[in-house]
Amino acid sequence: MKIAYLACPVTLPGTPNRREDAFEHDYMMDALRPAFAAQGLTIEDVSWDDPAADWASYGAVIIGTTWDYWDRQEEFLTTLDRIGAATRLYNPPGLVRWNIHKTYLRDLEARGARIIPTLWLDKADEASAAAAFDTLGSDDLVFKRQVGAGADGQHRLKQGDAIPDMPHPMMVQPFLPAIQNEGEYSFIFIGGDFCHALVKRAVPGDYRIQSKYGGKETPVDPPANDLADASAIIAMLDEAPLYARVDMVRGEDGRLVLMELEVIEPYLYPVEGPRLGEMIAEAVKKRLERAPA
Repeated sequence: MKIAYLACPVTLPGTPNRREDAFEHDYMMDALRPAFAAQGLTIEDVSWDDPAADWASYGAVIIGTTWDYWDRQEEFLTTLDRIGAATRLYNPPGLVRWNIHKTYLRDLEARGARIIPTLWLDKADEASAAAAFDTLGSDDLVFKRQVGAGADGQHRLKQGDAIPDMPHPMMVQPFLPAIQNEGEYSFIFIGGDFCHALVKRAVPGDYRIQSKYGGKETPVDPPANDLADASAIIAMLDEAPLYARVDMVRGEDGRLVLMELEVIEPYLYPVEGPRLGEMIAEAVKKRLERAPA
């Protein structure tokens, strides 16, 4: 049985204008191919916008490195609905629609998640951006797109800085020094089960932990209380997704707070988690076996 791993033109091998961090796509495929073969399955990478793709020919489709969707949101969601109508889609369209807009954090906060104080700006003009410093009581803020990933369109501003053009709805949070001092933690869950954890650190002088900005990752064995805080986020969902990445940072009280719950197209760090490919393949196989014929 064939399984599709959704990519996009800027992550697929051999495509022009390939992203500099697209090696992460290659790492994922290197981890998945042998693991799926061991389960009697074949996995192949396909661009989500490929007009020639026959989605019904795949036993399942996994959303992978679709790292252009935030600028093509409606087209992306419409395509996922079409794929979901033709075959099994992981993670499912309903979960993606909820997670694609970072206001999902408000839902999780209502369910008990500890999040960073956040201001939501539908229009981030000079007046509203300047007022955010007083509203949040901080002179060091991070402005992020409400629909986005990888720090694209993100700005860290000090009070009094010139306000850049921010044409998208934004979320605003106080900058937490722990992101530079300790790093950001990622906890990877497959089918609701913990797989591995890592800490991501920025290069000196930066705060962005993504690899395209020079960020580095180190696997960690999380203490029980940190793992419990991450696991609690997964437990807040109606059902365990095929894959999830819980990104957290240390709060001032010493406990982890939720940065983001990624269930659309997160990089899952197979180099730091050697069991990742095996766990995903086994989880997919189990879901296929219990799915109605």
